[in-house]
Amino acid sequence: MPDAVVIGAGPNGLVAANLLADAGWSVEVLEAQDEPGGAVRSDRGVHPDYVSDVFSAFYPLAAASPILSRLDLHEEGLHWSHAPSVLAHPLSDGRCAVLERHRTSTASGLEKFAPGDALAWDHLCDIWDRIGADIVDALFTPFPPIRSTARLAARLRAAGGLRLARMMVLPVRRLAEEEFRGEGGRLLLAGNALHADLAPEAAGSGGFGWLMSMLGQAQGFPVPVGGAGALTDALVRRLQRRGGVVRCGERVVEVTVRSGRAVAVRTAAGETVPVNRAVLADVAVPALYGELVAPQHLPSQLLDDMRRFQWDWATFKVDWALSGPVPWTAGEPAAGAGTVHLADGMDELTRFSAQLSMREVPDRPFLLFGQMTTADASRSPAGTESAWAYTHVPHHVRGDAGDDGITGTWDAREQEAFADRMEEQVERFAPGFRSIVRARRILAPTTLEAMDANLRRGAINSGTTAMHQQLFFRPVPGTGRPETPVEGLYLASAGAHPGGGVHGAPGANAARAALRSSRPLRRALSRAQSALAGRGARAVSGPEGLPRTG
Repeated sequence: MPDAVVIGAGPNGLVAANLLADAGWSVEVLEAQDEPGGAVRSDRGVHPDYVSDVFSAFYPLAAASPILSRLDLHEEGLHWSHAPSVLAHPLSDGRCAVLERHRTSTASGLEKFAPGDALAWDHLCDIWDRIGADIVDALFTPFPPIRSTARLAARLRAAGGLRLARMMVLPVRRLAEEEFRGEGGRLLLAGNALHADLAPEAAGSGGFGWLMSMLGQAQGFPVPVGGAGALTDALVRRLQRRGGVVRCGERVVEVTVRSGRAVAVRTAAGETVPVNRAVLADVAVPALYGELVAPQHLPSQLLDDMRRFQWDWATFKVDWALSGPVPWTAGEPAAGAGTVHLADGMDELTRFSAQLSMREVPDRPFLLFGQMTTADASRSPAGTESAWAYTHVPHHVRGDAGDDGITGTWDAREQEAFADRMEEQVERFAPGFRSIVRARRILAPTTLEAMDANLRRGAINSGTTAMHQQLFFRPVPGTGRPETPVEGLYLASAGAHPGGGVHGAPGANAARAALRSSRPLRRALSRAQSALAGRGARAVSGPEGLPRTG
């Protein structure tokens, strides 16, 4: 009987399993798919000569994460690579805003958009220098992050207090207009805000856009050498060297609860796996509450709150094998960036977000475009490019803002039509792009969910990033921590604080909570076993992890 079962071999599940194994626990990880990794996988499915990242690709939060850093994954063969520039946002007139890893280079580029914008960028960087480390610390510690929050509050008071707090909750359009005269700085902030499901007018989108911009400048947007799967491989190897077990093709369908405690899990094949100490669930929150855990074991208030749970936008992704570099009108500033944002100005970002809010398929989708060979030369033959782009679409389509009559069934016709629309968007900024496409792969929302059940209808963030579902509102009001209403069961997915991104924090928080909760139990077991041994009795661990005699 393992001490712990981890449901799901995504990055959070694997981080949790590693930390438990480090503490001496026996751990089994059960993964529904035929390979581990969740949304951190790569393959050669587009073209045999090209490595493609199937889901996530660039990892600024992984680079900033002290959790992953302490795992020493370089000892397992993980190496990081960077593109010459972090990201670019070209405009159709050939101008291009570029985020560099050196603030002076970023600032000088923004000065070309409007006099004074270099100083404006330096001002935002100065704020990061004062409070950035405490923000990162608060992100990657269990909620509430008391010590890091206290330090952050003290520094906020010293650095401007309420004015900085105001900046963090501003919509990114308003923050960008207050700080910059030209489009360049505004687009860097707004494009980064749209890495989440935050419209330019959404409260808090300014703080998120600033955070991602500063992380990109400080850490870059690195990629694992050889493909995203290299990160997963390193986590699996580390776990296995410590005695952990990863079993793929094992879909968990039930968490068995007795007397209010998680005591086992049951797989789709009918196997019951009992646990001695804890179950950690790296699964989407709606899949845990009411599906894996039967409703009768949960408070009625939690079930009612789950009916109000909000997913982030659905995702549509296309992977390409390109025969040559992308022919950007902006030239080298765009060609040297690992990530490229494609929208022709702030108003187009707002228009895109408004169409999503109205449940319309966007006619000019905002694209996050990845140039993977630019970031890591091992991804495709010299002179070629392994590329991808993703955008967002409504979960439930009410209409098509374009001319293709897309209804959201995402059958073969609709998938091809929307992939063509995405390529047309690239063509606006890189005429001739379609002529260098050797092969492409389409990943519609339904496809993404089939490949990873946590990506419900293509939602990649395990729930909205909006303020009403963050901190102590995540995943539902009054939570924010990995503990659940079921004793011995912990939420270890991005549905828990601090949310999406590859950084391992939800998994680490869940592992620490399990270890912390087990300490009194271990002491009680030790005392009970000693007493029984003194009486000549034999101590046996029961199905609920409690001693019994026999």
